Amino acid sequence: MKIQDDAGAWVDEEFETLDLGDPRRDRRAKELVKRFASRPTASIPGACEGWAETMAAYRFLGNERIDWRDMVQPHWDRTTARMGQLPVVLCVADTTELNFNGQDIEGAGPLSYEAQVGMYLHATYAVTPDREPLGVINSWMWAREPRDANGRRGGVRESTRWIESYEIVAEQAQALPDTRLVYVADREGDIAALMQRAQELGNPADWLIRSQHNRALKDEEKLWDKVHASNVLGHIGFVLPGRSGQKAREVKQELRSQRITLPGRAGVTLTCVEACEVDAPAGVKPVIWRLVTNREAADADALIELVDWYRARWEIEMYFNVLKNACRVEALQLSQMERVEKALALYMVVSWRIARLMRLGRTCPELEASLFFAADEIHGAHVLSKKPRPKKTPTLNQMIRMIASLGGFLGRKSDGEPGAKTLWIGMQRVMDAVITIQILRDGYDTSV
Repeated sequence: MKIQDDAGAWVDEEFETLDLGDPRRDRRAKELVKRFASRPTASIPGACEGWAETMAAYRFLGNERIDWRDMVQPHWDRTTARMGQLPVVLCVADTTELNFNGQDIEGAGPLSYEAQVGMYLHATYAVTPDREPLGVINSWMWAREPRDANGRRGGVRESTRWIESYEIVAEQAQALPDTRLVYVADREGDIAALMQRAQELGNPADWLIRSQHNRALKDEEKLWDKVHASNVLGHIGFVLPGRSGQKAREVKQELRSQRITLPGRAGVTLTCVEACEVDAPAGVKPVIWRLVTNREAADADALIELVDWYRARWEIEMYFNVLKNACRVEALQLSQMERVEKALALYMVVSWRIARLMRLGRTCPELEASLFFAADEIHGAHVLSKKPRPKKTPTLNQMIRMIASLGGFLGRKSDGEPGAKTLWIGMQRVMDAVITIQILRDGYDTSV
């Protein structure tokens, strides 16, 4: 039984320009995205409808004439189009490990621990300053080569991916003159060559990077010491989300900054910002962020804006969490890296949609749910929730909370808004209900 097109209308729209050289391949790719989106936690056989469709999926992923970049290009293009409608877009870059330990995948390589096997994914994820996910801009996938007898590792230097991803953002900045693009990275992006390259290009895209290296200045002075010795220019307060067994808590920081030209031939000029927590609870390590950027920031408002932009970097962590734990890409059970890459290309788009729905339910709660959900999906959520269908279309937030309740979200005052996990579990139940609704509507003979 085939799910009707309206339940996957967003897929048809997102992949409208897909061209894999054969209309049959295009249809198969779209159908796979719909299947993966309807059952994100399932295996490929579990997401497909029957043995024939499962075999077709594996043949598609094994087709050597298909490149994963061509599969995801329509999403990259749609993301760029969404970016062009906004005054400021944060382009958040990061790398994550995918652990395939215990699986026999041809082409996989060592991870941070040499005994572990898997691959790396580097992505640049576009979000608004209000943290609405716009999509993936670019990505790379690779497996590390084993170390040789001298402990050296061949292949492209991984720091190159950060520079290349900035260059792509810079190209897009030139193509989107009415949109300010800001390249945001954590400490792994604190690479002098990246800053030098940006300066050579004239900084067409701004950059904001968490400082990892306490760089030496003139007269044996250190960067972080110089900034910390300067005057407090402002303060910022926010709630730090809970993570790794730590509860969410309120944080208050003092803000300082210095405009500095680094010594050396390149002479990179940057602003170093220090956001230092004050009055941290006893026994808790204070939150101290040191950020470097090409932008000038001489007053409190500018510093607060930069810190808020850096805090939005958490969205790519959420995105990778959805990719690994909702879509369970580390359990794909595919025999070759090339097949894994094709599956990942599709799951990356599915993960973006899940993360986007969750965030929009918080930032734009009054939008109509029908903008993002098909009529059968809205109907199915009401049926499973045992709620009568309202005469008026529910809002996006109402729909998100209803779906999340099917995934275990209790909706108490202290629970806040739903997270990604309850949303993706609930979505799977809703899609099962959609199939049932369509079977009944189509008059399928259940006695067969």
